[in-house]
Amino acid sequence: MNESQTWYIVKRCVGNCEIVSSNKVGEDNLEIIEQWGPFNSQEEAIARRVGLIRAGKCQPV
Repeated sequence: MNESQTWYIVKRCVGNCEIVSSNKVGEDNLEIIEQWGPFNSQEEAIARRVGLIRAGKCQPV
């Protein structure tokens, strides 16, 4: 795995939040409503997504 890769949380039109790598963020910009990041690890992004779900900003996938 590439250690310099960063991770983002993206909110889709349907309200779900997904964790995607930095190279996939720009692929479907039309479906992305909100975006959080970059995060240095996928684990950090997962922890942040849990917080966003608890805060009511995202729906689980």
